[in-house]
Amino acid sequence: MYETRDLTGNAGKPVDTNPWPNNSKIAVSFVVNYEEGGERSLLYEDEGFETFLTEAGLMPFPNRPVRERSIESCFEYGSRCGFWRILNLFKKHKVPFTCWAIGQAVEKNPVVVGAMEEAGCEVGSHSHRWINYEGVPPETEYEHIKKSVQAIQKASPSNSAPRSWYTGRASLNTRKLVCQVYKDLGLPQPFDSDEYNDDYPYWVADPLASKPGAEDDKGLLIVPYTLEVNDMKYAVAPGFCNSDDFYTYARDAFDVLYEEGLEGAPKMMTIGLHCRLTGRPGRFRGLQKLMEHITSKEGVWVATREQIAQAWSAKHPYKA
Repeated sequence: MYETRDLTGNAGKPVDTNPWPNNSKIAVSFVVNYEEGGERSLLYEDEGFETFLTEAGLMPFPNRPVRERSIESCFEYGSRCGFWRILNLFKKHKVPFTCWAIGQAVEKNPVVVGAMEEAGCEVGSHSHRWINYEGVPPETEYEHIKKSVQAIQKASPSNSAPRSWYTGRASLNTRKLVCQVYKDLGLPQPFDSDEYNDDYPYWVADPLASKPGAEDDKGLLIVPYTLEVNDMKYAVAPGFCNSDDFYTYARDAFDVLYEEGLEGAPKMMTIGLHCRLTGRPGRFRGLQKLMEHITSKEGVWVATREQIAQAWSAKHPYKA
């Protein structure tokens, strides 16, 4: 995997056919990361406590195995309060989001899956643990991927397996392993979002094909994610200090892409959220304002990533 890099993409050219329904000028994908209960903890046989995207900022990893209850408690706010605050806002505006759900987090609080399904949201997978999979043995990562799929499917009232996939801190083996797990479980190949390199979805060769362009190469659709319009910047530097920072940056990104759509080049935009970050009241105001801004515009399609993938595939099928 990843033997080469594509630095060209569409070379600045818009797609020749608007992929979005009703001639929409932009497709907007909100993504809620549900990670609480899947982060590092001594309780889960990890070497120490979580240090990434916490209220304490970046801290050195502890040299000895300890529990840090303040960090655990901040994560718990995300599942106990933040998730529901965010979900209720989307229900109020009658628009969906896609969730990157950590399998272990779902196992510990399965009710969230049913709540999202009832609200018309999509539950995708964020792998089984919220860890860095670089250096994890392939056989271990395979089992984590499988556990995540099964955990989400078990929690789903409709017995639905995740159709969208985003590991985040992926290994070079992740993409192929995900496709292999789905094949072994007899499930349709998922859509991959472990890229950040385009304003459009795009196709790559099937990782399980004998070779690119061969008869067994059915393609893999990439629906790029974002680390840019993402509330993680509340917890990294330089980042957002308050909800106005988040709102202004996300609004400006939306406005630029919306204008490009009005000029005949409709794109997609992704907005990344975390329950323990944006779910806090002081940050939540920025999301409220952004939602009001986006939903006030004509020709905006707020969709799940599965809906975006389906729309793209229908208008722009894979060409080996």
